[in-house]
Amino acid sequence: MITYIEELTDQEREAIREAIQLLYRQTYLLERRYDRRTEKYQYTKEYRTCSTHLEFLKDYFAVAGISLEENVHDGIIYIQGETLWGEKLPRLATVYLLILKLIYDEQMAQAASSTRIVATAGEINQKAGAFRVIKSIPSPTEMRRTIALLKKYQIVEPLDILEELNENTRMIIYPTVNLVLSGDHIRELLESFSEEENSGEETAIQNTIEDLSE
Repeated sequence: MITYIEELTDQEREAIREAIQLLYRQTYLLERRYDRRTEKYQYTKEYRTCSTHLEFLKDYFAVAGISLEENVHDGIIYIQGETLWGEKLPRLATVYLLILKLIYDEQMAQAASSTRIVATAGEINQKAGAFRVIKSIPSPTEMRRTIALLKKYQIVEPLDILEELNENTRMIIYPTVNLVLSGDHIRELLESFSEEENSGEETAIQNTIEDLSE
């Protein structure tokens, strides 16, 4: 590994360092993200870096007992390991994640082929209300903060300006939601995730939402 990294340029080594840090923070990288300015999907530099140096990075993470995997179909590179602890999410972001996963699965089940999955803020809040995981519609400030956080973790991409947030505000749901929530019992989990339970608790970003159902 040392020989490999020494043969790279300073710019390549810096790109690898940034990609590794991002993987440790959120455990996955998305190949393409939607650019609202061009209205097209653009390749991300971190994914391209990992793809270029994939074998080196697999060996690098293996030293720490972590596996680096690539899902070519969904365009995701991610790490897995018992020692990984994702960052914490506030309650509303956790609720939105559960709803986004439900919407994603519903739309994918109806799609004839892989397609862009889009949900509106109104649809998300309506479903959250139907499952009684929120007592009232969150304030615009809370919603903007939550959506911005999920955008940071490459789970959603707003198609409309967040400063003008309303029930018609659209957002793409990225397939990374499948990494955060891998269980098959989202509806049951939502029904058990009442407003009174776990109030104020936070949830880790990767795969630990399933623990709430235990």
